[in-house]
Amino acid sequence: QVQLVESGGGLVQAGGSLRLSCAASGSIFSIYAMGWYRQAPGKQRELVAIITSGSRTNYVDSVEGRFNICRDHDKNTVSLELNSLKPEDTAVYYCAADVVHGGSYSEVRYWGQGTEVTVSS
Repeated sequence: QVQLVESGGGLVQAGGSLRLSCAASGSIFSIYAMGWYRQAPGKQRELVAIITSGSRTNYVDSVEGRFNICRDHDKNTVSLELNSLKPEDTAVYYCAADVVHGGSYSEVRYWGQGTEVTVSS
């Protein structure tokens, strides 16, 4: 099994910044991709940013240029810097990791418990 533990989040005014962090531990041979998703009240969960084992990144258009994802491959951690926050960024943010276990060639998606980000106007 794999555990993803998130930290960060909280309440911030519009225009402010936050940093989210996520650490993966457990039965991990390798991790292909790590990323962040978010789910606002009444909406579907959406991808915010993702970073692959080759450090290729992808962002949803609404956060491009404001958020920055980075990863420590040795420590199995991923962080997300949220800048120039807007009220529409308010959501529960979830860390995700696509993990390869020893003896397997397939990836298993694991999720963190979620951390809340609230942006006041």
